Amino acid sequence: MKNRLLLFSFFIVFVAVFAFAKDKSEQRLTEKDYIEVAKRLDVEVAAIKAVVEIETGRTHKGFWEKGKPLVNFDYSVLKKFAPKRKVKLSECDSKLSKIKGSKQQHEQARVDAICSINEALGYESAFWGMFQIGGFNWKLCKTKDIHEFMDLMSRSERDQLELFANFIESTKLVKYLKAKNWAGFASRYNGPSYESRGYHTRMAKAYEKYKNK
Repeated sequence: MKNRLLLFSFFIVFVAVFAFAKDKSEQRLTEKDYIEVAKRLDVEVAAIKAVVEIETGRTHKGFWEKGKPLVNFDYSVLKKFAPKRKVKLSECDSKLSKIKGSKQQHEQARVDAICSINEALGYESAFWGMFQIGGFNWKLCKTKDIHEFMDLMSRSERDQLELFANFIESTKLVKYLKAKNWAGFASRYNGPSYESRGYHTRMAKAYEKYKNK
């Protein structure tokens, strides 16, 4: 009888741990998450939400499928990092030529194709999650390697938010977000094309929307 009770106790603990892990992997960002990270960065919640809206749209989702963060493969990044990983671009081109389409499953297929040649290069050649952080920025996100970066990016939206916080701390972009200097932030976060794509004006508009909620 005692052994049965002991086994039952172990079973209950196992189920509880499994359920917690499952919940965490499927966790959506809550207002509490936003508030905690905004407080850490000393910025407004509305400012962070403005960035999310520009990067992922109004759905504010970090995953396109369970365990699979939003992904946008970037050939220009691949071209830059392939030599550093000692990978021939022609080998990559051969793999990529077989993949057509621009939906998330196609973007993921491109990453997977490059990962079959060099895993680190595949992950580094794409932008990930609700903040669309380049995999090549794993060190600026304060992770030990690209694999830890991907583990966190694939685990939950809260982890994606923490990676974003780490990234803008490392790159000293917090001051622009704090000051609501959208042009200053977008020019550094989104690159030279920010103005032609209106990232700064769209962020300003999104900020006003969330500020008044």
